[in-house]
Amino acid sequence: MHIALLVIPDCLIVALGWVLLHKLKFSREFFSNTERLVYYILFPALLVQSIAFTPISASSAGRLLVVSILLALAGYLAAWLARPLLKPRAIALASLAQCAYRFNTYIGFSLAAALAGSEGQAIMAVLVGFSVPIVNILAVKSLARFQGSNVWLEVLKNPLVLATLVGLILNFSGIGLADTVNVTLSKMGNSAIPLGLLCVGASLSLEGGSQDRAVISWILGIRLMMMPVFALIFAFLLALSPLETHILVLFAALPPASAAYILAARMGGDGRCVATAISVGTILAVFTLPLWLFIGEKLAN
Repeated sequence: MHIALLVIPDCLIVALGWVLLHKLKFSREFFSNTERLVYYILFPALLVQSIAFTPISASSAGRLLVVSILLALAGYLAAWLARPLLKPRAIALASLAQCAYRFNTYIGFSLAAALAGSEGQAIMAVLVGFSVPIVNILAVKSLARFQGSNVWLEVLKNPLVLATLVGLILNFSGIGLADTVNVTLSKMGNSAIPLGLLCVGASLSLEGGSQDRAVISWILGIRLMMMPVFALIFAFLLALSPLETHILVLFAALPPASAAYILAARMGGDGRCVATAISVGTILAVFTLPLWLFIGEKLAN
């Protein structure tokens, strides 16, 4: 019951985002600008501040890097098994596959903090930072045939990748930040999660994807049910600590990233079916996340 209650505040903020757009008539431009602010400014500030000031050993960071790679590749390979099994439309699979291994960072950070405070948030920050370049490479590679794009340039420009590098450099070098800068980053980071959750709610849509129900179901089954299983297997093989295991299971059980729609639309994919997958996945995660958090807690301890 306690774990289920942790999810409710995030769900309410997501629901408020939907209400603001659809019932109170906030403009889509407002949410588009807010999401850009969160993605390019506020969330990177949260990453830097979370990673820079929490003790992280090189061995722990190395294990988290390995598990990030393994988890992304497992999701990628499982998603593309749909091609021989379901024979979906090529553009639909290329667009939707990313929803199997890309994750909603806003929900992840909020729940990590609720579960384990700043230490849990720091582990989530490292997982996010290591995973972002990997999943971006996989997603851009899948969609590249529909619109030419430089994969490495896309990754190097990503603000979350840059923020992770800065945070790790500050952490391992011991340079630190001036108190004023630290407090500023903390205040910016604190605003990133609620604003990001509002944008998730505003992005919910069930208007597309009717002809791709089978592949959407396949992808969401991987995202919400199989990825946490992969996470538990990898955590055991790499001998992660109980807290690292618990946060990893949370990370693996997150719903698809709302940014997956933006990438699909920008690179000539089928944005409507991706929007549907993200929306259905976010709604289903209300029920699956508490289950996996409970399982992760029991197995980690």
